[in-house]
Amino acid sequence: MSDFNVLAIDCADPDAGTRFVTSLHETGFAILKNHPVEPVEISRMYDAWREFFAGDAKYGFAAQSGDMHGYYGFKSENAKDSAHKDLKEFYHVYETSPVPSGVEAETRTFHTRMMEIGRLLLGWLDDNTPDDVRSRFSQPLAHMVEDSTQNLLRVLHYPPVQDDAQPGEMRAAAHEDINLITLLVTGSEPGLQARDKQGNWHDVPCQTGYITVNAGDMLAKASGGYYPSTTHQVVNPPDSANRSRYSMPLFVHPRPDVKLADDLSAGDYLAQRLKEIGLT
Repeated sequence: MSDFNVLAIDCADPDAGTRFVTSLHETGFAILKNHPVEPVEISRMYDAWREFFAGDAKYGFAAQSGDMHGYYGFKSENAKDSAHKDLKEFYHVYETSPVPSGVEAETRTFHTRMMEIGRLLLGWLDDNTPDDVRSRFSQPLAHMVEDSTQNLLRVLHYPPVQDDAQPGEMRAAAHEDINLITLLVTGSEPGLQARDKQGNWHDVPCQTGYITVNAGDMLAKASGGYYPSTTHQVVNPPDSANRSRYSMPLFVHPRPDVKLADDLSAGDYLAQRLKEIGLT
């Protein structure tokens, strides 16, 4: 990503907060290294969920209308304005929602650990955002997520792309995230790309031990665009590497009552976007 200057930030550096804000402002993305989540924790998560997606028991956990938690089958979701459903299946986990017993221990710990980092990052944003931008926030970003039950861990499985895939069908079509910030431990395979301001696509590094962070639409709205919600996608693999890909983004969400702008609450905006992507 040489001409798309996403900074790799060591969480232990004294200037980590300022560098994080700089990267998020300039590109909508940042990369964390030397963070508290151990590689073994990530491996255990991937191993546990790989087994879950491989079996038929997953269908018994299908998300029910209005619940928004549980299993979503292959081609359940489309990117906003996309004519095609994404080539993926996934499971939604909230802090208070049920989790299959075979993956519960690893998943609860992982969700908690990732949210701790999410709160740290929101604190960095509160401390280092320029005053004129911070004054737009209806409340500090860290306060927006206090007592929120909307923080979503999405565990994704992208199966090998089949021969009958239609032209234009992708693992994840170009989109922006809905929430404040997204935290993504390195996926099990490459494929994630981000688009720069000139419209060029760049591979996001797929290196063990990284957490990729990106700004979502809610942060873009709350900051008046200071933190851009950068478009990204997951491309289909080449034939030589056409195997399953797993990914585990954590979407950090404010409480529904939080005002993103004078006339827009987080709850209303979330409902609007979920309808656009076919989940409600």
